[in-house]
Amino acid sequence: MATPVALLSESVLGWSIFTIVLLVIVAFCWIYIRKYQSRQESEVISTITAICALAIALITSALLPVDIFLVSFMKYPNGTYKEWAASNETRQQIEDTVLYGYYTLYSIIVFCVFLWIPFVYFYYEEKDEDNSNKCLVNLTLLPVYLVHPCALKQIVFSNSTQWEKVQYLFEELGSSHGLAALSFSISSLTLIGMLAVITYTAYGMSVLPLNLIKGTRSILYERLENTEDMEEVEHQIDKLKAKCADGRPLSMRDQRNLQDLDAKLQVLHRRGRHLEIAERTCCNKVGSALRPMKILLGVFFILVALLFFITLFISNLDKALHSAGISTGFIIFGTKLINPLNELLLALQPVFPLDYVLITIITMYFVFTSMAGIRNMGIWFFWIRLYKIRPQRTRPQALLFLCMILLLIVLHTSYMIYSLAPQYVMYGSQKYLLQTPLPTADPSQGNYSTAITKICDADAPEDQCTVTRSYLFLHKFWFFSTIYYFGNWAFLVVFLIGLVVSCCKGKKSVIEGEVDADDSDVSDDEYVH
Repeated sequence: MATPVALLSESVLGWSIFTIVLLVIVAFCWIYIRKYQSRQESEVISTITAICALAIALITSALLPVDIFLVSFMKYPNGTYKEWAASNETRQQIEDTVLYGYYTLYSIIVFCVFLWIPFVYFYYEEKDEDNSNKCLVNLTLLPVYLVHPCALKQIVFSNSTQWEKVQYLFEELGSSHGLAALSFSISSLTLIGMLAVITYTAYGMSVLPLNLIKGTRSILYERLENTEDMEEVEHQIDKLKAKCADGRPLSMRDQRNLQDLDAKLQVLHRRGRHLEIAERTCCNKVGSALRPMKILLGVFFILVALLFFITLFISNLDKALHSAGISTGFIIFGTKLINPLNELLLALQPVFPLDYVLITIITMYFVFTSMAGIRNMGIWFFWIRLYKIRPQRTRPQALLFLCMILLLIVLHTSYMIYSLAPQYVMYGSQKYLLQTPLPTADPSQGNYSTAITKICDADAPEDQCTVTRSYLFLHKFWFFSTIYYFGNWAFLVVFLIGLVVSCCKGKKSVIEGEVDADDSDVSDDEYVH
């Protein structure tokens, strides 16, 4: 029987590793935000908000391996429960602890999305009274999201005071209706995160490795090309100015062409200054020395992307062929097709913390590819580009948008990981004992049976296998699971399109995205100094 000291030491080991991961996450968020925030327009409150929002999202994703580890840790490899987990009450306490952890972190995410980030964006950054209505829209959506699933009870808000409405809302959040409301809100945010994953992550998974493999253009060649372009534009400007040398005014068409050429010349001058700075920096020399490592890293990333693509395709195909159907959210009762990533995680799970490290790597891979997609595409609202993401030149409002998108993307990664490894996310490495009858030559001797060990699946007895809290949370509303399933197919299609586009594009510039026609000289001065 396991002693309390041994049990405590094993628990301390698990939580110590989780604490180390938390510290790494916070450090990563601080370094990333500090790298991209504008030096001239940086604000303390927006920086802190961005770091905290991104850290909360990553910490929430880090809770998934802990959830899987705890349900797996309850049983021995032979399929029997450990002595301390033999009681249903003990198992229920552990499951409730994890569940409360999920609800706490998800409540913080809802608070950030609907209240804190809009408050910082509209009230502090813009400081415009007209924007208050936009923030009030977010504050109005919060009770709508939370109360909608609670509408099982009839309540007349028209005859209630504001305090009675708020009091009722908190009472509902403390009941079972409140938990369903929070699940509905998180599922809705995850649905928005799915759109961001399809847009940014799918493209980033193709553009990041190919950019590492192809590298950048030569600075000397770019400077020579830029000089030739400047001479050509100056020659065209001189030709237009020659038309009015005798005092005659230029036509409206020539005036517009002259203005366009002047703007183009200014951009070329700024581009030349940036190329000179890039040539003098040590980063360019270090980057050239590390070129072989970048190629190897790019090959590794593209192999990982292909592995994810194949795994996700097999998982979706398995659901299409063997799931319970669209009305159940394509829930699959045991995987029928061989899933490479699922098998790898099951093999690594008994050797804690190898599976935790792999899940963390997968999550960070999604984050890095999402960052690459956002940086290459920018933040768009349909066909209108709102912000550009550039190192040390990103406005505070853009950072808040960036962290909002990354927060929603990381929320959706929980379902993406479930799609990549459904059995692992559901049961971990749990096994159970199945009694199998043995045939006998003499019927009078009676029936004999033997116990064989099987991996937990949907056919296992309910009291023999414990489902992770994450799985129950993801499948609380079947229609969301159905939408996620079709979203995975869209993700695969967008990835293939992004892969073709990235292959057809040439090498990117050394100063890619640093100089655009709509940039101002102020931003250039910030970059130079």
